[in-house]
Amino acid sequence: MTKECLFCAIVAGTEPASLVYQDEIVSAFLTIGPVNPGHLLVIPNQHAAFLSDMDEETGAHLFTISTRLARVLRQSGLRCEGINLFLADREAAFQEIFHVHMHVFPRFSGDNFTISADWSVKPSRAELDRIALQIRQGAVK
Repeated sequence: MTKECLFCAIVAGTEPASLVYQDEIVSAFLTIGPVNPGHLLVIPNQHAAFLSDMDEETGAHLFTISTRLARVLRQSGLRCEGINLFLADREAAFQEIFHVHMHVFPRFSGDNFTISADWSVKPSRAELDRIALQIRQGAVK
């Protein structure tokens, strides 16, 4: 826990949150800036600014709870035709609060949330194979 981390303060109970789930590893609460009603954040209770700071077991548990909460959102009665899971790791990926957090939020037609990208770039198979090799060479076993 760090003194200046908002999410650590939520876990410690010194900042308010509308908690929906908590165990010894993760906490989940409603965000104050929702895309849609029911927009949750799932965080590790132990401070980890980035994915590389979090152990694999915690990451696996965070994903497990995120998918369970996605199922709960679908059954909650809130408007929910789909679910997005979103995790930003570092500033270049739009991370704004430097404590790992998974967004779990309901989606529905016409909700005005968009993700914009240029999907028209189509690298050659040779380029894809070169990139795959580079990733495999850096992979941790």
